[in-house]
Amino acid sequence: MTALAALLPESTNSRYRGSRGSANFLAIAAVLTIVPGAIHAFLPDGGAGTIAGLDLSRCGTVIVGVFAWAGATQMVHGVSMLAVALRYRTLVPLYLALGLVERMVMTLNWWVFKAAAAEGHRPPEVYATLVLLPVLVFFLVRSLAPASQRVLKTAAG
Repeated sequence: MTALAALLPESTNSRYRGSRGSANFLAIAAVLTIVPGAIHAFLPDGGAGTIAGLDLSRCGTVIVGVFAWAGATQMVHGVSMLAVALRYRTLVPLYLALGLVERMVMTLNWWVFKAAAAEGHRPPEVYATLVLLPVLVFFLVRSLAPASQRVLKTAAG
């Protein structure tokens, strides 16, 4: 067995019964996770000031460091999402469910538990997440329903 074969075992795509659209959505979400991760990891301010509009005059190096750390983990998470979407589709429902839990916790923190810490300012991702929550639910449900059931329901009315 080669090192690449050990790193990327046989694909599970033939065993996936959910919506192909859900897998495609996960691939798009992966790219939309990798790109901001790269921005956070490699932009001089990690996007904290230039994109999120955070005041870096106090604890700026800590904020930029946290953005760089988060960007590194975001890129790795995005690559794993892409591998699932393209090669290991049996894990698509799990990844969509994990994404939903992640976004729910983020939303609770931004709007409920740590809303006062925002001091009236929220980065753009906060609003994008509000839109993304129902979209994740939609694609998660479609990833769980076998294609044959979806066809029957559509034909029945």
